[in-house]
Amino acid sequence: MSSSSSSSAASSLPASEPESESTSNNESIRESIHFVTGKLAEASLREIVASLASKQSFDYTIEVLPITVAALMTPKWLLKHMRIPSGASRVILPGYLQTGIDAIRSAISTPIECGPKDVRDLPLLFGKKRFKGEDYGQYSIEIIAEINYAPRLTVAALVEQAKVLIGDGANRIDLGCEPGVRWYGVADAVKALCDEGIPTSIDTFDVWEAATATKAGSSLVLSVNKTNREASIDWGCEVVVVPDDLGDFMPGMMETAEYLQKHSVAFRLDPILEPIGCGFANSLGRYLATREAFPEASIMMGIGNITELTDCDSAGINTLLLGICEEQQIRSVLTTQVIAWARSSVRECDLARRLVNYAVRHKIPPKHFEDRLVMLRDPSTTTFSAEAIAALAQNIKDNNYRILIDDKQIHLISAGVHLRGADPFEIMEQLMMLPESRNVDPSHAFYLGFELNKALTALTLGKRYEQDESLRWGMHTRPERHHRLKRGKRSEA
Repeated sequence: MSSSSSSSAASSLPASEPESESTSNNESIRESIHFVTGKLAEASLREIVASLASKQSFDYTIEVLPITVAALMTPKWLLKHMRIPSGASRVILPGYLQTGIDAIRSAISTPIECGPKDVRDLPLLFGKKRFKGEDYGQYSIEIIAEINYAPRLTVAALVEQAKVLIGDGANRIDLGCEPGVRWYGVADAVKALCDEGIPTSIDTFDVWEAATATKAGSSLVLSVNKTNREASIDWGCEVVVVPDDLGDFMPGMMETAEYLQKHSVAFRLDPILEPIGCGFANSLGRYLATREAFPEASIMMGIGNITELTDCDSAGINTLLLGICEEQQIRSVLTTQVIAWARSSVRECDLARRLVNYAVRHKIPPKHFEDRLVMLRDPSTTTFSAEAIAALAQNIKDNNYRILIDDKQIHLISAGVHLRGADPFEIMEQLMMLPESRNVDPSHAFYLGFELNKALTALTLGKRYEQDESLRWGMHTRPERHHRLKRGKRSEA
């Protein structure tokens, strides 16, 4: 639980009298939870716990220790000051004590656990977040990451880019050739990748390029139809079968599949996913029809036609398409990450395939399992109430500035100061007009400007804001140094 307000003396205040209930007649004893916090989190904690207790039917006590910022507590200091009521069935501590939890547990017999660092996340401990089993993380979908216009790159550049894609979660690198321009260096490129232990495929209809690449080590050719299927007999590898005619896709694809089966050539089918506006819905229907016609066949979906050609961040699209693939047992996807909004597609697909695999196997919606795919918004949009912020402002006795947001505006508060608004420039202008601003040196002003800008971003997008903590951008989140807490250690502890 993070800290946020009140300079009242340390207290342990029961919210309700513990009930003594008989365990006979299938009745159970009502749980009594003891919450521990610092002064600044008191008002928010009381508000949240009261709501939880009424919904979850437990008794509770709240102990406010004589320290302003809960993040500054140490296990030794906590054990010296904490007083646990005799009726408490468990104790929930601020999240920043997680690193010292073993030392605390060894000194106390009552069950101890740490809550979240941010008090607003406390409801997650009471069932809001789904249980994630030990089998989470399994996947069944192969990610084939295409390097577009591979012939234009040096072998060294291809290897470097391929290693990055493999590190992001790709299982195979597809070398995209240029139609009408033969790539005479294809063998060198394939050999270089194979020497690095990287599985490759070659994306071409050119028979010579396919034969040369497979001889050098490529184990998959994209793609084959009636124009080049006869040559594929000599390649000695798996191929991807595509329709001859999308308007009447099934006959030609079935004919090629039967031909390959007759000649013992392994294949996977790809009825081709088309962009939105160009037949997208009908192309999804082709995948359903293909699965029905070939219940046991391997199928591949090229998803780049949607992620690269739609003005939309790619994570949601990738997750939806991977969900379709998982349900239809489409065991490979071909993706690219060229355009700006799709530049992390491989990482997104890697997370998404694990999420949808878990959802399909357990027959549950893919919700509250993978925060890293929630980037623009936040998994939880809980904000501090106006009452909690007002209580914080009234009880602060030091000159350190705190920044919070409600659902409408930014608040800058300190001893005797409570400024609010939606424009960081106006808030800073108001601050500099106050006598209290004499303690704002250039370094401090820069820090406040940086934090106010983060607060504005959070307010604009409906994101969670916590001072001195990174905004959450899912898998793109960057950790930040705790500048305010470092100053606080000199003045607040």
